[in-house]
Amino acid sequence: MNYSKKRYLTYLILTIFIIVTPFVKIGGNHILLLSFVTYEFHFFGNVYNMNELFIMPFLLMFLFIGIFAMTSMFGRVWCGWACPQTIFRVVYRDLIEMFLLKLRRIKNKQKDINYSKTSNKIKKYIGLFLWIVLSFIIASNFMLYFVPPEDFFEYIKEPQEHLFLIMFILSIVMFLVYDIVFMKEHFCTFVCPYSRIQSVLYDNNTKQVVYNHNRGGQIYLNNEKTIFNVKQWSGNEECTTCEACVKVCPTHIDIRKGLQVECINCLECSDACSTVMGKLGKKSLIYWGSTNNVLLKKIEKFLNPRNLVYIASLIVCILFTAYFMGEKEPFLVNINKNTELYKIDENGNVVNNYLLTIHNSSEEKNKFTIEVLNKDVSIKRYIPLVLNPKQTRKTVLVLSSKNRLSTTKINLLFYVEGNKNMRVKKEIVFYSPK
Repeated sequence: MNYSKKRYLTYLILTIFIIVTPFVKIGGNHILLLSFVTYEFHFFGNVYNMNELFIMPFLLMFLFIGIFAMTSMFGRVWCGWACPQTIFRVVYRDLIEMFLLKLRRIKNKQKDINYSKTSNKIKKYIGLFLWIVLSFIIASNFMLYFVPPEDFFEYIKEPQEHLFLIMFILSIVMFLVYDIVFMKEHFCTFVCPYSRIQSVLYDNNTKQVVYNHNRGGQIYLNNEKTIFNVKQWSGNEECTTCEACVKVCPTHIDIRKGLQVECINCLECSDACSTVMGKLGKKSLIYWGSTNNVLLKKIEKFLNPRNLVYIASLIVCILFTAYFMGEKEPFLVNINKNTELYKIDENGNVVNNYLLTIHNSSEEKNKFTIEVLNKDVSIKRYIPLVLNPKQTRKTVLVLSSKNRLSTTKINLLFYVEGNKNMRVKKEIVFYSPK
């Protein structure tokens, strides 16, 4: 199987995975959902309230470090094999314009479409219409990661009541149409910051698209560390100058001139060269490998110091995420002091007022009770809250003490009545006159 077919298969698998994921649940909870409706974060069946998003930094760090680690270990495979921009361009250019409408030739992506023909103009608008339809599907699927599907489809039935959602979808659609149809691959070159900073991760051990100048005829060697600088010619020139690799390149570069920032490692040039050189009984002049391995015939070291640091960083992120996932509390309690520090009641006791917010994050109806763990402080006023699943309510807690404690910290135990295993311990400050 050539690289193009492998890449299309990868796109298909990723597309199915992204479309299906919002609908998959574990124990009634979503695999991945950052809900703007219920203010919850679902992650592999675990549900976290907005006050519990302590695992998010580690997930974002894992994603950020992971992309750079991928570049360091395997070259720019993200851009060519997983980036939504690349996938959408392949769908519009290769599937709609080439396969369905026959506006382009699959072997020549450099040639502009001749829109002077009326038939081509009609096909252009048909292609634009098809992409707009697909853009609505893409935008809706994207929103399912922020609005639960069961709510999303109900909201769509009443668009006038959910204008913000509709405007968000329309904004994504307009961006996708402008980006994919008009900006094209220029987005990668001029807008995407990753395409610029990824080049600093390359060295002679990094896997990338390499044109074998030793066989092809052009050599750009200065020394082992800095290559592609001094142009020389060898006597062993196998390149037929058919320019098949140039014509098929979706980012409009000539890989024979060496690695360039526009290259996305799609390896279509390697497939094109394989076809031509195969007719001559020879291997392709374009490889996916490191410079040391292809040109300098050196054994590449995958577990070099830089890659080891990336691997260690990713493992640390995974361990922290797993640890904090295990620290999830059975319910959430937030305690706020009112503006009055304290007051003295008719019996001479010191009284402190607090505002409690309790969120029942379990799937059962529970009654929440409080116990003061300090002997000198008692509860003067608190009505136990009965909360339905996912319900949040506020109530007042009044504590009193016969002793003048000055400023001290006291411990409160919140628990579900009849089940002390579901408990949360909180420390608050109790104020008294000096």
